[in-house]
Amino acid sequence: MPRPLSLLLPSIHKPHNTLPSLLLFTRSNTCSRVLAVAEHESTDDFAENFPLEFHPVSGKIARKLSEPNARSRHEDRDYKKRLREYSSLLHDSAAKGSLKEGKLIHGHVIKCGLELDSHLWVSLINAYAKCGTVVYAQRVLNIMPQRDVVSWSALITGFVAQGYGSDGVCLFCAMQREGVRPNEFALATCLKACSMSHDVGFGKQVHLEAVKLGFFSDLFVGSALVDLYAKCGEMELAKRVFKSMPELNVVSWNALLNGYAESGDGQKVMHLFCSMKDMEKKFSKFSLSTVLKGFANSGYIKAGQVVHAMAIRLGCALDKFLSCSLVDMYSKCGLADNALKVFYRIKDPDVVAWGAIITCLDQQGCCQEAAKIFNLMRESSVKPNQFVLTSLVRATTETGDQRCGESIHAVICKYGFESDTLVGNALVSMYMENGRVSYGSRVFEAIAHQDSVSWNALFSRFQDYESPDQGLRIFYQMLLKGFKPNMCTFIVILKACSSLSDVGFGKQLHAHTIKHSLDGNHVVGTSLVDMYDKSGCLEDAGVAFDSLANKDLFAYTAIITSYAQAGEAEMALKCFRKMRLEGIKSNEFTLASCLNGCSPVATLANGRLLHSIAVKTGHLLDMFVSTALVAMYAKCGSIDDAEAVFKGSALRDTASWNMMIGGYVKHGLGEKALEAFRMMLDEGYVPDEITFVVVLSACSHMGLIEEGKKHFSSIKKIYGITPTIKHFACMIDILGRAGKFTEIENFITETKLTPNALVWENLLGACSWHGNIELDEKDAEKLLELEPKMESNYVFPSDISATQGRWNDFSGVRALLSSQGIKKEPSCSWIEVDG
Repeated sequence: MPRPLSLLLPSIHKPHNTLPSLLLFTRSNTCSRVLAVAEHESTDDFAENFPLEFHPVSGKIARKLSEPNARSRHEDRDYKKRLREYSSLLHDSAAKGSLKEGKLIHGHVIKCGLELDSHLWVSLINAYAKCGTVVYAQRVLNIMPQRDVVSWSALITGFVAQGYGSDGVCLFCAMQREGVRPNEFALATCLKACSMSHDVGFGKQVHLEAVKLGFFSDLFVGSALVDLYAKCGEMELAKRVFKSMPELNVVSWNALLNGYAESGDGQKVMHLFCSMKDMEKKFSKFSLSTVLKGFANSGYIKAGQVVHAMAIRLGCALDKFLSCSLVDMYSKCGLADNALKVFYRIKDPDVVAWGAIITCLDQQGCCQEAAKIFNLMRESSVKPNQFVLTSLVRATTETGDQRCGESIHAVICKYGFESDTLVGNALVSMYMENGRVSYGSRVFEAIAHQDSVSWNALFSRFQDYESPDQGLRIFYQMLLKGFKPNMCTFIVILKACSSLSDVGFGKQLHAHTIKHSLDGNHVVGTSLVDMYDKSGCLEDAGVAFDSLANKDLFAYTAIITSYAQAGEAEMALKCFRKMRLEGIKSNEFTLASCLNGCSPVATLANGRLLHSIAVKTGHLLDMFVSTALVAMYAKCGSIDDAEAVFKGSALRDTASWNMMIGGYVKHGLGEKALEAFRMMLDEGYVPDEITFVVVLSACSHMGLIEEGKKHFSSIKKIYGITPTIKHFACMIDILGRAGKFTEIENFITETKLTPNALVWENLLGACSWHGNIELDEKDAEKLLELEPKMESNYVFPSDISATQGRWNDFSGVRALLSSQGIKKEPSCSWIEVDG
């Protein structure tokens, strides 16, 4: 566990007569594992903390260390000079990053028993910090008798240089508590630490401290503030600080440019870049690279090409760093050919350049080309890193080429990256996408440091392959191991709940999203709406939708579809109107869902309004919208309009033909229905189960027994479709309408038809039509045996008895209905008045 900074600095105590800090530091930050290694080691014995490693050295260091130096300070007038020489040697070792030399010099200082001055103390801290051993630098500071702002700043700088931004902030707080007043360099370093850790709140406190101490106009402090606010997305504050700076340098310009580039604001990047040009500021390759990044994120290809031309004029177009930015810019703008041209001009490309072009080809879907470039990279003896291999795996995932994926996996193992988190996550995703769940699980187990992305990749496809409940179990394991689910986690696991219709677990997940403040997120909220809808909880779906802070098109489409599928046409249309009032434009799926909602209640006026919106928005040519329009007009009684929409459709499929044929059947136009079916076959469309249901219904309405038999026979023999109970019911209806009851009995016997309510309903209707009382009573009994709780099974026989004047039978059926505790729902009709 990380330890508080106060425990890691045992010798740091606040002097009695020091001024109180200008900041109210109430932070609870703790240092990272880097500091925690000092936990079990004492700082009392300096020699133990810094093991002396004497190695033969040559040159100036050997000569300096071999000189006699046991004299006292009073005897040696050159004492301070000797200390400066040690400081100089430490400075040289720091510049070279040679920890061995630094430890050798430090050991010599200890062995000689020299009394260090402040400059040499700081040199030691600086040497260890720049050699990457911040723990040793920390120990030096712990035993330093008089810590000043320079020594603290050297240590903070070391931590920040190693990427430990939060620890740098902790050290700055400790310095303040000790009463050491920060200078401009300490403030700038702390602001950089805040920028790294995205701690804009504490950064604002440091900003206030800089103003109080009079360092706000300092160039380094100002540039660090611009960088902090830009990286934390506070672009307005970054701009205000930038404009208030009395002097600007390339660093401050680049910081503001980078902020606009990261946010994808190409216009601001262009404006600021032009301002730099007008002020005749010297462009560095870093400035040009930042500008290219801004244009890449905004898709400003023309502006990017202008910068490319400027780079050629300045003579830095072949620079590897800038070339990678050019490759990235052309890639994001969809010009992979231009990216390849830039790449081929790079002399001896390094792994970063190779990675940039492979990533470019991956993003453009040029997976084969990415593999070829990777082979060229290996031939040039450049060892790939985890980023290159991750891009290559992603490219293979897109193609679905399993053999290629396994080959790349073998290469990953050869280079020793099989346990790398980034590469492992990509491999898990690849295997799961290809349906190879066992392989994905094994790769997941091999990842050394699993993160939330690893878990998300693992259970991302369980709802498609094997059982979705396995995904729920993995989610439970993830929570047990202490991983915090993120937005992607909830989206994936809610999808699994939708597949299982497990509303109980779904509600638990809903509670988790509220706990993690994600219930207002529009993507998670849309997934919740979908989960509740598929679980049949429409009211809960409405609550989840209402809780969304920002409702977008996808959220509205989800809730509209939910209401439409549940037959709540009024609510669906109400949501559609609200969406349009909020200025959100509908897409083809929203329109199709609304039209499907209008169809059951025959709201022709609303349907025509949606038709006009489809025309205005250009969605009329969409197959889903046109099919929904045909269904709406057919169900609303306007078969001519349905026919006109169908004939005007540029694209048709089997579903479109089914809707049109079904529309003709509902309007009693059997001949047109069969004619449309023949046209469908002539145009090469293959009928499905629904097609034959509507065709057999047309034959039934027209009394075409032989044609009905022919079509029923073709279902299995010609089209290889296994007839469903609906097809058998239609065939019985055809025979029943013709009064062929003997043939019906033979048909049921031959086909070994299992008892089904739909079959007996059709047979009961035929008996009623032909007055076959004996068979009528038998069918009614069978129907009540199959579905004793179905209201219509009582109403239909009672109505038949009433029609035939058999009032005793009528009363008996109604009494039976009441004894079963079933109420007859009253019929109703809909009319529309003023919308």
